[in-house]
Amino acid sequence: MSLADLSLDRWRSFELTTARRLAQEAAELVNGRVTGVETVEHLGAPLHRVRIERNGQEFALIPGGPVSLGFDLDSWHPTPEQTADHAESLEQGFGHGPDLRAHLAQVLSPRRSVVLATVLMAVEDENLTESPADMPAVLAARGLRMPSSDEWEHACGAGAGTLFRWGNDCPLDRTPYEDRTGPHSRLNAFGLRIAYDTYSAELTSDAGAIHGGDGGESVCGGYGHMLAWLPLATANRNPAMAEFVHGEDGEDLFEDFSTRPVLTL
Repeated sequence: MSLADLSLDRWRSFELTTARRLAQEAAELVNGRVTGVETVEHLGAPLHRVRIERNGQEFALIPGGPVSLGFDLDSWHPTPEQTADHAESLEQGFGHGPDLRAHLAQVLSPRRSVVLATVLMAVEDENLTESPADMPAVLAARGLRMPSSDEWEHACGAGAGTLFRWGNDCPLDRTPYEDRTGPHSRLNAFGLRIAYDTYSAELTSDAGAIHGGDGGESVCGGYGHMLAWLPLATANRNPAMAEFVHGEDGEDLFEDFSTRPVLTL
C-alpha cells in the first residue's frame, strides 16, 4: 500500500504497531525522523497521531482518501444563545443576511465529497516571507508547498462534520482572544496547532480562501461573540478577507499572514 493512498478510515483501523511502522516509512521518504506516535480519542474511536521532524520543522501525518468536507447547513440548528448573540450583531450592522444561517451560507464552504492524498502538514503555521504570489517558489526551494483549501479543511476537522473542529458550540461570554484556555487552545485530532487564534490568517493555494482566522478583524471590530468565534470554524473561507489579501491593498501586508507548509509523500 502506498502512503499517498492511505485513507483516514483505514488508518483508524490500524493497531499502534502498524501506525508506528507507517510513520517510520513516511519519515524515511522525506529524510526526516519520527518524534512521536500516540493514540487519542476522536469521534468516539481511537486515532493515531504522528509527528515527524524534518530540517528543524515538525509535521503531522494527515491520512486522506475519500473524505467529506464543508458544513451541512440543512442539518444544523443554532442554539437559542447563538441566535440571540448574532441578532445583537445584526442590530450593530454586522453580519451577512437576515439571520445566522444566512451569514454562514456566505462564509462557509458547502458539504461535499473529495478524495485527498495522504500528506505531512506542518504542526505550526509560519509567517509569509514574500508576497502570496511569490511564496509557492519560496516553499518549493525547501521541498514544500502550500496546502489546498480542501487539504486545510480536512487537516483541521479530521473527519468531524461540526461547525468547529471541537464541536458546534463556542463560549458566548467572551471572544477567542479573551479565552486562552478554551477548546481552540488545544491541539486538534491530528496534533496540529490550527484554528487557534482569530488574529491568524492562513493562506492556501486557493486565492479565494483564508483559513484559521481573519487577522483579528472580527475581534477588533466588536462584531459580537458568535461572529468573533466564526473565523475559527473549520469550513470558514473568509471570502472578504481573501479578496483583500490577494488584492493590491494586501500586497504590502504579507508579513501579517501565514501558511501551513505541506510535504507531499
